[in-house]
Amino acid sequence: MNATTSTRSSPATRVAIVTGGSRGIGRAVSRRLARDGLAVVMNYAHDADTAAEAVAAITADGGRAIAVQADVADENAVAALFDRAETEFGGVDAVVNSAGSLALSPIADLDLTVLDALHRTNIRGAFVVARQAARRLRPGGSFVAFSTSVVGTQFPGYGAYAASKGAVEAMTLILARELRGRDITVNTVAPGPTATDLFLEGKTDEEVERLAKIPPLERLGTPDDIARVVAFLTGPEGHWVNGQILRANGGMV
Repeated sequence: MNATTSTRSSPATRVAIVTGGSRGIGRAVSRRLARDGLAVVMNYAHDADTAAEAVAAITADGGRAIAVQADVADENAVAALFDRAETEFGGVDAVVNSAGSLALSPIADLDLTVLDALHRTNIRGAFVVARQAARRLRPGGSFVAFSTSVVGTQFPGYGAYAASKGAVEAMTLILARELRGRDITVNTVAPGPTATDLFLEGKTDEEVERLAKIPPLERLGTPDDIARVVAFLTGPEGHWVNGQILRANGGMV
C-alpha cells in the first residue's frame, strides 16, 4: 500500500480528511484518528515524499490512509480532494483543517505580499475547506478548524497570523448554526505553543524556553496533546460540543 492506493473499506467505516496532515499537528491528528479506526485521507501541499512516509507509518501500524495533494485555497483542488475521499472510502465523516501558514513581523514592517499569502492559506483556505465540509459531511459528522491561542495572548509580532486565525474563530459558531438540523458539529481548536517545526523555526533556545514557561504546566504542548483534543471532538464522546473555540494551551489566557 502506498500514498495513492488503499484497500477499499466497508460502508460502515468512518472517514476523515485531514488537511496539512503530513506534518506537525496534522500528522499527529492523522495518526491518532487512524488508530481510532477511521480511514484517513491525508492532504499535503507540496512534499509528496513526507506524505508517503506518513501514510506508510499509519499503514504499518494497521491503519488505513492515503495521501492527496491539494492547495487548500484552490476550490477545485479541494473539491477533488473530497471526491477522492468519497471514491476511495465511500464518504466523509470528519474534516480537520490543520493546514496553515505562519509569518511573524511587527505590523509596521509587514510585507503585504507575505500578508496576502498568509491570508490566502489561513482565511481563504479555511473557507474553501469549510464549504466542502458543509456540503459533504455525513450526518453525525464533525468539522474541526484550527486557530491559535495568540488570538487571546496578543504577542507582538503575531498581528497578521492572529488576525487570520481570528477570522477562523469568527466563522465557527456561524457555520455550526448554518448546519442546524444536520447532526454535524463545528468547533475550532486553538493550540498554545506547541513543539512543531513550524513553531520552532527561527526561534532561539532562550525564546523557546521562555514560551514554554508561560503555561502553568510549564512546558510546550506536543502534537499528540492537540491530536487527543481533535479525537475527542470528532468522536462520539465530543458530539455535544458544538460551535466552540477550545484553547488547548496548558492554562494560558
